[in-house]
Amino acid sequence: MDEDTSISFLRQYELSIEKTDRFSKDEITPILMGLYGEIGSIMATSKKYYRENKAYAGHRAAVEEEFGDAFWYLSALCRRLNINIESILGDLTDDSPVDKKSSIALESKSTISKELDAALIDLGCAVTELLKAKENIDLLKNEVLNVACLYCYALQLTGLEFRKVIDDNLIKTLGRFSESDPSKLEDFDVAFPIDEQLPRHFEIHITQRKSGLSYLKWNGVFIGDPLTDNISKPDAYRFHDVFHMAHAAVLHWSPTFRSLIKQKRKSDPAIDRDQDGGRAIVVEEGLTAWLFSYAQGLDNFEGHDGVSFDVLKTIQKFVQGYEVERCPLKLWEDAVLQGYAVFRKMKENNGGIVVGNRDKRTLRYRPIGEKDEG
Repeated sequence: MDEDTSISFLRQYELSIEKTDRFSKDEITPILMGLYGEIGSIMATSKKYYRENKAYAGHRAAVEEEFGDAFWYLSALCRRLNINIESILGDLTDDSPVDKKSSIALESKSTISKELDAALIDLGCAVTELLKAKENIDLLKNEVLNVACLYCYALQLTGLEFRKVIDDNLIKTLGRFSESDPSKLEDFDVAFPIDEQLPRHFEIHITQRKSGLSYLKWNGVFIGDPLTDNISKPDAYRFHDVFHMAHAAVLHWSPTFRSLIKQKRKSDPAIDRDQDGGRAIVVEEGLTAWLFSYAQGLDNFEGHDGVSFDVLKTIQKFVQGYEVERCPLKLWEDAVLQGYAVFRKMKENNGGIVVGNRDKRTLRYRPIGEKDEG
């Protein structure tokens, strides 16, 4: 077997993915429950993939993602049982359907759908047996091989490539849980003239007048339009530009903030149009409004040290096609949490100073009149 086989890339997957496993090494039950849940998700997405066809947008990517998430739990389970998952799948490779073309691909879609239904039911039953055997390690080890075999067979029936499923899961999971190397994070405008770059350091004064309108001031000059909450029940959305500033400072991206300070990248017409233009601004505003509505049920992330994985994946879908899609999910989490920390202070004090530092990728709050010591 050459180096470009399932064994070589599975070894790389195992070496890289273990650091994203936040459960203790003796915790098996949550891993089994996670695997069970992901198999259920595979069933739901696979059904839509084959039965709703084009009506289910993003069906292929969704199925790939669910198979990848299930494999993460299968891998985590094998580590706890001291089972070499690489050797399991290596044994399966010669006689199993992993990454192989077969006559199944030539069968009708309805036939494949029926076979896939049966395979997924078998896989679900096998994972149920894992749950039943969780107190018996020897029995648990025996059942894992059956689960791995059924997983591979179901994956083949979908027509998806095993390696792509694994590689995509690795990229997504590392992006979610691993701290990024600052030197490897993108700076989207570093190659542009200084007057077209987002400022490396900025201080934006936000003040609220008796009228209820909030005003932004940068370098002593008013920017943007005065804002109100524009809703019958006040919720402080008048301060939502804080979130655009968080995007600028932490992600090095914000078409809205660029527009406010008039530092769009006009020297490149394509970038100016596609990345800094009206549609990009609408996308960022829409994302900000959606996340704000979600955050109201979480007390604006007060006391939270993380953001739901599902929310982060929704954010990722929101910004597909724009340069910021290359930012890891962990960086998005940082931007959200820092932005809302400043927002809560802004709401509490009806104004203040937003201090952004792109070099450190930080956003912080300072009361008006207080000397900066940071």
